[in-house]
Amino acid sequence: MVMDADIDIDFCDRNQILRLIRHIPARQESNIETLTHNSGVYVTDIPFDPVHKCASINYTEAGKRDYFKIDFLNVGVYKHIKDTAHYTKLLSEEPQWDSLMNKRFSSQVIHLSNHHNNLLLMKPDSIPRMAMFLALIRPAKKHLIGKSWKEISTEIWVKPDGDDYYFKKAHAVSYAILVVLHMNILSQHPALE
Repeated sequence: MVMDADIDIDFCDRNQILRLIRHIPARQESNIETLTHNSGVYVTDIPFDPVHKCASINYTEAGKRDYFKIDFLNVGVYKHIKDTAHYTKLLSEEPQWDSLMNKRFSSQVIHLSNHHNNLLLMKPDSIPRMAMFLALIRPAKKHLIGKSWKEISTEIWVKPDGDDYYFKKAHAVSYAILVVLHMNILSQHPALE
């Protein structure tokens, strides 16, 4: 049985947590080289490759063997958060969704920078629609761009048959909330743009 769980944890600086926990970086292989995965780590025992300083088996094969990889992601947006109260305030405010129609603004927003034309076409105006938008711009769901939100909502969270990259709903909603957070930070501090 293949491990189908996928956990991403966002950090302002992932190295701070990695210094505190025992972990082994995940392995990623291309046709020509062995690489350390950009964000994936194992916090449980997995065979170790001392030459490459990472797991000795590729993360895809490791998943097939029930090893559990966790992605610890660096998210620079968090460096603009002062404290818990500031974070809560930013998330409680409805963003100015129409600001996404401004290319200068949208190009600064995390996960949206290269998708201005699709933003103009789809006009996401809520967290659920932003989550669907973020899933739409992944290869497996691009064919849905331009359809109505109602049509999209019936297909967007269905796992594709092929190997094309897609977003699961949990990731998309989390990223949509991050987009809202970033939009509100940029709106309050235009100098950050």
